[in-house]
Amino acid sequence: MQGFIIDIKKSRDDDLIVLILGETHLYSTYRFYGARHSTINIAYKIDFELESNYKSTIPRLKDVLHISFPWIFDTEKLYLWQRFVKLFCVHLKDVEELDPFYMNLLNSLISIMVKQNPKRAIIQAYIQLLEFEGRLHSDYMCLLCEVEINTEVSLVRSFLPVHAKCTYAKKFSFYKIKELFEEKSLISFTDEEIDYLFDILLQGL
Repeated sequence: MQGFIIDIKKSRDDDLIVLILGETHLYSTYRFYGARHSTINIAYKIDFELESNYKSTIPRLKDVLHISFPWIFDTEKLYLWQRFVKLFCVHLKDVEELDPFYMNLLNSLISIMVKQNPKRAIIQAYIQLLEFEGRLHSDYMCLLCEVEINTEVSLVRSFLPVHAKCTYAKKFSFYKIKELFEEKSLISFTDEEIDYLFDILLQGL
């Protein structure tokens, strides 16, 4: 099996609880003597096997093989990638069965980040996630006053749109947000605006 590590917690001694996002399941696994095995980390893609044991309520993680990325040694990309992937731990809390969308999204993002700016690639992936989950508010109704937005717009957590006058958040031209939501394009956004959008994303998926 293959999957992405979205959380690692120490159990006892060097043992670990490892949460893995697979193609159709979220696996909570136990790894004995973590320090004696090959290194694993948040957001690593791994090939692995699970072993059930009547003495434990969760399966043992074994035969772990790290699947490398073309940019794995690019510290900036890896750092941003890890911050994004870790957000899935909270977002998918208490979920066991998954739609293949999530793993497909991360696999696609790995390829896109080879050439594209990592923050822009991750934001575009996040827009796809919001759309898949039915949370992309392209009706442009203000979350706070519930009146349609057609001029300047601000975004809050989960990229929910609000009137710029209804909040103290950064203002965006309406056409930029419309272009982002409907065309999944960030071409009109400055690097400063991209940094701001990424900070909103990090508040939680």
